[in-house]
Amino acid sequence: MALQTFAPSIAPSPAGTITPQVNLRTAEFGDGYTQAGPAGLNHIREVVALKWNGITPAQREELEAFFRAHGGYKAFLYQPYGFATPVRWTCKEWSSTTKTPQTFTAKLRQDFSF
Repeated sequence: MALQTFAPSIAPSPAGTITPQVNLRTAEFGDGYTQAGPAGLNHIREVVALKWNGITPAQREELEAFFRAHGGYKAFLYQPYGFATPVRWTCKEWSSTTKTPQTFTAKLRQDFSF
């Protein structure tokens, strides 16, 4: 099944954040000595926080409908600003304001599943 591409009608506001999430296995030994190593092949996952400021209720509904349709677990393609190619993502955290103009935020997590 082909992945759907996230292509909202309005681009996110500038100044989103990209935060690497590093997954390590760490063993602690006596005298404060520790040893760490990567937990799997893809132990560094990108997490992107996107925000749309000053959007209309229809634009908010469009964004929310896309994320609800993917249910927090279905992967989709998206190319955030600064990325050379589209990447697989999931999104299980989003929120919005109801005051007009509205604001919508979403946290995308890089997906390595197939």
